[in-house]
Amino acid sequence: MPSPFDSLPVDCISTIISFTSPRDACVAASISKTFESAVKSDTVWEKFLPSEYSSLIPQYSRVFTSKKELYFALCDDPVLIEEGKKSFWLEKASGKRCIMLSLKESSITWGTSPQYWRWISIPESRFEKIAELLNVCWFDIGDGMHTRYLSPRTHYSVYIVFKTKNGCPNLGDSPVDVGVGLVGQEPSQKLIYFIGPPGRGRGRRRRRETETRDVTRPEAREDGWMEAELGEFYNDSCCDDISFSIIKTNTPHWKSGLIVQGIEFRPAKIR
Repeated sequence: MPSPFDSLPVDCISTIISFTSPRDACVAASISKTFESAVKSDTVWEKFLPSEYSSLIPQYSRVFTSKKELYFALCDDPVLIEEGKKSFWLEKASGKRCIMLSLKESSITWGTSPQYWRWISIPESRFEKIAELLNVCWFDIGDGMHTRYLSPRTHYSVYIVFKTKNGCPNLGDSPVDVGVGLVGQEPSQKLIYFIGPPGRGRGRRRRRETETRDVTRPEAREDGWMEAELGEFYNDSCCDDISFSIIKTNTPHWKSGLIVQGIEFRPAKIR
């Protein structure tokens, strides 16, 4: 059945669709040929692009034939901003802003001492240099950023994105204290694993499950990295600073074997 909206001018339909979301626009394209034509309009996709999109185009080595093509490039191929210290992209379904913060933007205890931490280049990283933990007793990473880089009126989750080496000795299987919160407010606190304790035997496994039920375990990502959620916050008006902390200082053992790509901010999943 033809849609009653088909009698409207295509430009009018495009304007209406531009007030929805990228996901809704893609659904609308399946309604009729008229809607499909309206959804292809730059009027629709320019509304879903960040206001500063024109400054991001030079980072791509190709010419975009439409705003829709540019939108999906920003979803699938993150760009570096702020002198390469932040990676920026859009969540495909909503168009919400996502950021990965390089640890070059963070405070790392002993991070400038090459016997404890080193900065390495690997092809699978978004950043030119990322941090590798060599050997420390006092493991402490923290800092934050301004919420103007994120979308307003949005719940965000914060993740540490990493890889481990050689079992991440004295750190991988031990709970690590993490926290996230807006500056001036009480941060949320939780425990995470970078690997998690091994289970050996049914009785041992049952005890482990009891001991670790409140500790967040890492998950594998599609890009080959691991991630662990540090916490969530609500970004209301983009006028605040957000801080995070990742600390393991309650044991005297030397810790090593962690490679950190960055701290990722993306819209929280609907639970």
